Amino acid sequence: MATQTLVVAAVCFRDAADRILTVRKRATSYFMLPGGKFEPGEGSGAAALRQVHEELGVTVRSEDLALLGSWTGAAANELDTLVDATVYLSTVVITPISSAEIVELRWIDPTATAEPEFPLAPLLTDFVFPALAA
Repeated sequence: MATQTLVVAAVCFRDAADRILTVRKRATSYFMLPGGKFEPGEGSGAAALRQVHEELGVTVRSEDLALLGSWTGAAANELDTLVDATVYLSTVVITPISSAEIVELRWIDPTATAEPEFPLAPLLTDFVFPALAA
């Protein structure tokens, strides 16, 4: 049973090939969407925009975000932890640059049937990819 819940906001970006941008943060093994925890008094949209700017060096406006969904599931990199995530979809084409705690970026095909050679966060496989396919 989970002992804590992390509340986060994330953004799903697609490239011209319809792949999804994933990131791996320092000292972690799972790839996930760019995003992270809220600061005090911050809403989910503001947190998502701030995190994307900090992690990828990209400025996105709130008008460029559409709610994809909100889900609670197993956290990727923390044992006995749930993640309560609000995920936005952006149609803005970006050229991300790893910054802040991001050590690796990968674009992945959410419809690929083969397992990727790197681990993906459960939020992606259990919720985001099915929502994108719907």
